[in-house]
Amino acid sequence: MIDECLVVEFVVTGDDCPLAEASKATGVHIDCQPPQHRDDGYALLRFSTPKESDGLDDFLNADDRIRYLHVSTTDGRQNFRCLSKHPCVVHELTNVGFMAESLRYRDGSATFTGAVVGHDVLQGVLEAAGETVGMQLQRIHQLGSEDEHVVAQQWDVTPAQERALRTASEMGYFGVPRKTTASEVAEKLGISKSAFLERIHRAERSLFSQMFA
Repeated sequence: MIDECLVVEFVVTGDDCPLAEASKATGVHIDCQPPQHRDDGYALLRFSTPKESDGLDDFLNADDRIRYLHVSTTDGRQNFRCLSKHPCVVHELTNVGFMAESLRYRDGSATFTGAVVGHDVLQGVLEAAGETVGMQLQRIHQLGSEDEHVVAQQWDVTPAQERALRTASEMGYFGVPRKTTASEVAEKLGISKSAFLERIHRAERSLFSQMFA
């Protein structure tokens, strides 16, 4: 049973995959489906662009990492299929639990949208990406909730700290008078009281250092 599925959106910089480089070199906006990785080491790429994407096919044909490029036009957009032997960083994120739904490339940067199961998996995805590329978490909300979202990195707190703050606030932990105890919030989060207090204190230190810097 999945208790919590989160929809997340990242902005990624520094990915040197063919589509990122092509979007930067040509200025074309590329909308890509999640790559399909094959046993032979290649990834199947399927993506589309506005019809006026002149130069993109020439750029990709000149890239020796691309094989079997096919282009068609439907409803005013160009549709591409090809094989790439240079995996996008989204492959590494998939290995640690990110379920990609869409990828958008703009001027060398990429926006990945997908889902993760729980904040612990989200933290693992952020750590895995941080080893190779620049990544900024743009938005996050629970699956099925369209208006409940936070920008977790606005105040430079971890997803676990953000969840602890949010749950404590919802339960009245910061109220005057206090409506709940640290033990009750920790139980709601499924962690120990000491772990909850540590997360709260680390988050407060991060918030206060930014507010009063």
